[in-house]
Amino acid sequence: MNKPLRRVAIFCGLLMLALLVRNNWIQYAQADKLRTDEKNRRVAIERYATPRGDIIVDGEPITGHKTTGGDFAYKRTYKNGAMWAPVTGYVSQAFGANQIESIEDGILTGNDDRLFFRNTLDMLTGKKKQGGNVVTTLSGAAQKAAYDGLKKQGAKGSVVALEPSTGKILAMASYPSYDPSTIAGNSLETDAKAWEKLQKKNNPDDPMLNRALREVYPPGSTFKVVTAAAALEHGMVEDADQKTDTPLPYIMKGTTTELKNEGNLPCEDATLREALRVSCNTVFGKLGTDLGNDKMLETAKKFGFGEEHFTPVRSSASLFDKDMEPSQVALSSIGQYNTAATPLQMAMVAAAIANNGTLMKPYMVDELQTPGLDTIEKTDPEKFSEPVSPENAQILQSMMETVVKDGTGTNAKIDGVTVGGKTGTAQHGENNSKNPYAWFISYAKTDDGSAPVAVAVVIEDENAVRDDISGGGLAAPIAKSVMEAVLKSKQ
Repeated sequence: MNKPLRRVAIFCGLLMLALLVRNNWIQYAQADKLRTDEKNRRVAIERYATPRGDIIVDGEPITGHKTTGGDFAYKRTYKNGAMWAPVTGYVSQAFGANQIESIEDGILTGNDDRLFFRNTLDMLTGKKKQGGNVVTTLSGAAQKAAYDGLKKQGAKGSVVALEPSTGKILAMASYPSYDPSTIAGNSLETDAKAWEKLQKKNNPDDPMLNRALREVYPPGSTFKVVTAAAALEHGMVEDADQKTDTPLPYIMKGTTTELKNEGNLPCEDATLREALRVSCNTVFGKLGTDLGNDKMLETAKKFGFGEEHFTPVRSSASLFDKDMEPSQVALSSIGQYNTAATPLQMAMVAAAIANNGTLMKPYMVDELQTPGLDTIEKTDPEKFSEPVSPENAQILQSMMETVVKDGTGTNAKIDGVTVGGKTGTAQHGENNSKNPYAWFISYAKTDDGSAPVAVAVVIEDENAVRDDISGGGLAAPIAKSVMEAVLKSKQ
């Protein structure tokens, strides 16, 4: 063979070798990766080839499925989709999934390794593969009361209700909302158009935003409960009826600026109980300053500030700043300046106080089930922290109960039930130029002294008359209806 032919033969041999190496690499080394790649249409076809398992509330599914007649045989449906969207999230043939639908996708599709034995048995018996179920901690009655209350108000807002003794989430509503059924398929004519309409760039109301977990707001005067807890825990105040050393006017330390109260309130040297009842900025601003940034931050962290919480859906971290000037600490201690909280976080504050000082980790998945309803995994309640002692928690309870009995929170009264609460009207916008946020946090106690529910409500009403906005007026009635729904379900 002459030299040029030999070179061609060697080159062709190298090409064949490269082809063989590449073929074996794809078939063996990358087989699993390619098999499960989201761009592999077979993955999506297989995912929607069988009915998806359900998300369960009160023993009944709030999800379902229907056939499509296309390559993707089944698509998700939702019952009262807009009401439950902050809990379920969505699963879409075109746009993927989020929240519980995404986090527990393996169970719901039946592809989780923990369902291997069940799937193998079904395969041997010729039974079609099925997805498992996700059983939630939610109360249908509480969720309906929360959502209906927000919808009636007609403003952006959110409600979170917790069971203080366990951390179970009983309600998690956000408004405005959306129906995940409208984006569950892959039609360009319907699902894609619906998706575009829901995006924030096209819809400033941002209905897909889970305001309960992902939005942070200045908590306003509801944060005064945290400041009161810090004052009691660090020994600055010994009981609810001890007078504080609070002058009027109160000039914030290091400045010539007066910290003002909302109206002509009896705040000079007011007791802690009276200061919370009428919501004195001066008392709690001075207490925060006297305690100092470090002690205030320490107490806020014990209540959960500064951490993301996984329910299992992730919530944004609430904020209490460090390294602040004394005047900034004063403003932060009344829930202003940079202090910011999710509705979940403020429900946790109310729940910890109602639970005699023990804060439980919030969660909304009670158990995971096989298609045959056998339990795969059960969530056990877990303590997060002890932000206040039982003795100080009971002092705070008595103060919050005074707020509802004859203070700013009377709209949350429930006949025959002990209710504790705190209102908040948080400044919003540069120089308080926008309508404030209306807050209310509360809990209800039964005759045996237990507290089956704690609630946080926030309303952002951009269209209301500014002087009509108050936590007691807008948010407290919603909290009351949620507490009543939980109490009734316990009877």
